[in-house]
Amino acid sequence: MVRVMATGVFDLLHPGHLHFLQSAKNLGDELVVVVATDATVRRRKHEPVTPQEMRREMVAALKMVDRAIVGREDDIYKTVEEVRPDIIALGYDQTFREEDVRKELEQRGLKVQIVRLSKDQSGFDLDGTRKIISKVEQGLSFQKQSSAVEKVVKAGGGQDGRAQKEPEASAPSTSSKGRARP
Repeated sequence: MVRVMATGVFDLLHPGHLHFLQSAKNLGDELVVVVATDATVRRRKHEPVTPQEMRREMVAALKMVDRAIVGREDDIYKTVEEVRPDIIALGYDQTFREEDVRKELEQRGLKVQIVRLSKDQSGFDLDGTRKIISKVEQGLSFQKQSSAVEKVVKAGGGQDGRAQKEPEASAPSTSSKGRARP
């Protein structure tokens, strides 16, 4: 049985993650996914949107994943020693240098094949977590602007944002017979 290990943040699952994990699974029989700790995400990328255990649970639920674990904070290579993969699948955009990983593993007596996967060419627009976060931020910004405009309009504001004067009420006009006209 060929065990493949893949790693990542998996903060907001998107099609890019699915293609990466399916490509990793296609390299062997068993796929073990290591989900980055919250501290690692903060240090290397951004404040996590989803807590590490929730991210691990989401990844574990994917049909191509056989097992998902949360990585280690102290020494990432100890996770490799525990999982004992035959292959480590690296995503096209992951910052690990294959040669550095290979050397460290050899020093620890681990013979593991390192495979750099290529970018999926599916053409999905929202294929990255940063893109999704950016779209959400744009939507929130638009929503705030819309709310501000609505408040001005409800307050009777004109296009320049200043409240307009209410027209003065005039006395009802009367007909020649002395009755008020509607």
